[in-house]
Amino acid sequence: MTSRPAAEQRLRDLARLRRVRDRIDRDYAQPLDVEALARGVAMSAGHLSREFRVAYGESPYSYLMTRRIERAMALLRRGDLSVTEVCFAVGCSSLGTFSTRFTELVGVPPSTYRREAAAATAGIPACQAKQVTRPIRNQEATVLTRA
Repeated sequence: MTSRPAAEQRLRDLARLRRVRDRIDRDYAQPLDVEALARGVAMSAGHLSREFRVAYGESPYSYLMTRRIERAMALLRRGDLSVTEVCFAVGCSSLGTFSTRFTELVGVPPSTYRREAAAATAGIPACQAKQVTRPIRNQEATVLTRA
């Protein structure tokens, strides 16, 4: 049985983790690192990383990159920005890292996605296109939790 102080501390930690997740969602295009995120909620970077992974199934950095790639997908579907412009617009500072992460999450390089996605989602409202094309980083965990 969990003691009341331990349960209350767990709730406080979860609230701090939600603040970190909300900051990532809001400020994904800004330069963010785990140390700065941890300082913002008075946790060590290691503790934040461990607790965030337990709560959300991925590290804060992975969550940040997923948010950036989701936004990049929406910008690429619009078709009016180059891959390089999209890379910097979502907060990535390296085109190589951006392309690698994009390909890992989406399955195709950003240039290919840009060419194919505009045609594939033509006529679909943006809110539905976002839901249908949302990347799933941790597919193995999704399969294991459903079993």
